Amino acid sequence: MTSQQGSFSHLDAQGSAHMVDVSEKPVTRRVAEASCRVLLSAQTLVRLANLPKGDAFAVSRLAGIQAAKRTSELIPLAHPLPLDQVEIDVQPAAGGVEIRSRVVVTARTGAEMEALLACSTAALALYDMVKAIERGAVVTDLRLEAKSGGQRGPYRRSP
Repeated sequence: MTSQQGSFSHLDAQGSAHMVDVSEKPVTRRVAEASCRVLLSAQTLVRLANLPKGDAFAVSRLAGIQAAKRTSELIPLAHPLPLDQVEIDVQPAAGGVEIRSRVVVTARTGAEMEALLACSTAALALYDMVKAIERGAVVTDLRLEAKSGGQRGPYRRSP
């Protein structure tokens, strides 16, 4: 099995999924950043800090942190990582809320999945907080923004 950049590391020669052996990789500091958006009406946006269920920003941040710590339980081929730091930023933005995550780990493999899962779970927690007042909320634009550390060098999404 190949992609445009070579073989898929999570597939063996027969095409079966397997956990990648990272034991030979050096332990380095790795940072991954991700983002997503939750589209909301202006009426909902002004109520986010004072919803019947509580402060949507605080709940969203905590859900994202918790999700990052549990990534290997939810993503079958992800390695359990000893996370050094997880930051979740939840901010009002045009048309809704922007969620950004930053995950730092000193390990043999990167934290991209942790950053992505942190954002998506923070967005879903926010959705859960607003669903009673806005059924049309939309989670969108989940993406890796940047990563550093590891063999392939740094990556930053083009603006």
